[in-house]
Amino acid sequence: MKIQNAVAFVTGANRGLGLQLVRELIARGAKKVYAGMRNPVDLGIPGVVSVKLDVTNADDVATAAVQCVDTTLLINNAGIAPFLGYFEPKTIDVTREIFETNFYGVIRVSQAFAPILANNGGGAIINVLSVASWISTAMIAPYAASKSAVWSFTNALRTDVRPHGTQVLGLHVGFMDADMTREIQMPKTDPHVVAVQTLDALEAGQEEVLADDITRQVKQGLSANPAVYLAPIAR
Repeated sequence: MKIQNAVAFVTGANRGLGLQLVRELIARGAKKVYAGMRNPVDLGIPGVVSVKLDVTNADDVATAAVQCVDTTLLINNAGIAPFLGYFEPKTIDVTREIFETNFYGVIRVSQAFAPILANNGGGAIINVLSVASWISTAMIAPYAASKSAVWSFTNALRTDVRPHGTQVLGLHVGFMDADMTREIQMPKTDPHVVAVQTLDALEAGQEEVLADDITRQVKQGLSANPAVYLAPIAR
């Protein structure tokens, strides 16, 4: 898919990777970018339209779909990452919250916009996944489970929408330098670099992008013996 003259809808667009994707889309000639966010603010970027969107709210999603019927590219970026292990008292409740945004939110928005993309010639969907789709550790276990789930959904979605001419790209990346990861002492990738790689891959017709070294190493190690997911994550 070519970005020149595309109309994009980006969820979670007010900061981090979402904001970098918005900026890069405009820089590449997108005709319009809808910036979905829970509390809309003017991003001050010509060609960008802020849209109220909480991906856990079915009414918000339905309203956004009605307002943005010219969308040709959907980027499911919105996500949350509370850090806690599986043996804490509030783990089940927090895991439900994570899945509402990271998994069910992606399904909800994709259901709403896939018919719009088909009506507009096919277009594309980008789902922001994670290296945690494949590996996990105690304090990111609920988050990792949500990303594993949305990776599986992405693979099924790709098959479902391909007959309509819709490209589906899964973005796998490790920790990015953003508000969400401020307290994590691990190597981090510049979200602008990730945005550039992702849109390069989209325009090249790819279906998956591995955006940093750790993600590429982990993907390669899935079939190793012992497999990479059986070993503790090195800090």
